[in-house]
Amino acid sequence: MSTDSGFPSPPPGCPAHGRVPMYGPEFQADPDAYYAWMRNYGPTAPVELAPGVNATLVTDYTAALQLLQDPDTFRKDSRRWRALNEGKVSPNSPVVPLLAYRPNCMFTDGAEHLRLRQAVTDTMARVDSYQLGRNVDRISRYLIEQFSSRGSVDLLNDYAKLLPLFVFSELFGCPADIGDRVIFGINGIFDGINAEKANEVLGQSVAELVALRRAKPGDDVTSWLMQHPANLDDEEMVHQLVLLLGAGAEPLRNLIGNSLCLILSDDRFSGGGLLVEDAIDEVLWNNPPMSNYAPHYPVADIEFAGRRIDAGELVLVSFAAANTDPALSESRQMLSKRAHLAWSTGPHGCPAKDPAQLITISAIENLLNALPDIELAVPADSLTWRPGPFNRALAALPARFSPVRTDKGPQRPQGVGQQAAPDNHPRPSAKQEKGGLWSSFLAWWKV
Repeated sequence: MSTDSGFPSPPPGCPAHGRVPMYGPEFQADPDAYYAWMRNYGPTAPVELAPGVNATLVTDYTAALQLLQDPDTFRKDSRRWRALNEGKVSPNSPVVPLLAYRPNCMFTDGAEHLRLRQAVTDTMARVDSYQLGRNVDRISRYLIEQFSSRGSVDLLNDYAKLLPLFVFSELFGCPADIGDRVIFGINGIFDGINAEKANEVLGQSVAELVALRRAKPGDDVTSWLMQHPANLDDEEMVHQLVLLLGAGAEPLRNLIGNSLCLILSDDRFSGGGLLVEDAIDEVLWNNPPMSNYAPHYPVADIEFAGRRIDAGELVLVSFAAANTDPALSESRQMLSKRAHLAWSTGPHGCPAKDPAQLITISAIENLLNALPDIELAVPADSLTWRPGPFNRALAALPARFSPVRTDKGPQRPQGVGQQAAPDNHPRPSAKQEKGGLWSSFLAWWKV
């Protein structure tokens, strides 16, 4: 069935003409149907990210590469966003916090971007993969112990969501009180719960972390970034750290969750035929955790991929649509695993993809080793996804397994945290576990 325009019928909730909405339950339920519809417009499509927030979305793989690798034509500084500057987009729109300008390496161009980016890249290169793996092991062990005796768990909110936050709190040298508030702030911003307050708390807590490490440097990412020859001042430090903490935690949460969902619902993985790395790679190709992002703004009116785009117009890349571009169907199996666009590419490609892969693989393997009979508690097609145009993120991932007792050494999960403290160490009681999530973990580990 076709419309009068010759296009096939649009998916539910999508108009037959005009901009394609990227919000609402219909889009979240089946975004692939929307991407297929968008391809009728050509390599780019006119979209609406939220009511009143218009953009051009690149859905073609070749066009996406061209945009991401052309910083002379397309800039990242969102102070160029004409619609926002002209008052056509409300600053209170739910999508503005992830698009508005911040003085960090994501939203800068030219020499300033190079300076900030080099500081971040050099700092992340100092992360020791062996020590990072040990940290993930003990954090995953702690989280698994919180639910392993129950026989059921929400793997998204009790595991995939918390593990990256804990790993980053340790990696960035957050003491307990600051780490608790960092976790609160990041959770609130991305979940939209008390987002304004959460943003304030996150900024204040990171500023305290910067002040602490100025006075007392440690062996952590915050201190290394501070010591970099780029000589970042306190404001620059805060903005880079907020970027690294927030932009790291949310995609990792989704990558772990989406990969676990695939492994537990697909016989190719649950039957042992394919590896965890294969599942992660498939998710990065077909269900990337940041499905639509990479905001750019052309410096002048241009013709791009057959469409006129005005200077200062918001242009985003659909990593999900580009990765599933039908033009790639015959060659995808020949492509390198690194050929997908889930980590972006060009001068603004993800600077921490290797640590992110390590964290994801370790988190999933530790869970499967500890709870080998874990399975989804509901059919995969009944799972719900969080709203919003940018993420591909589950709302929950309920699972069940045979309960595991953790009060005696021989009955503790095997294969998790082998370098951890001996099993006969006492654990703090509920009364001892004061403070927030990070405080509780530190108490559990250090007693």
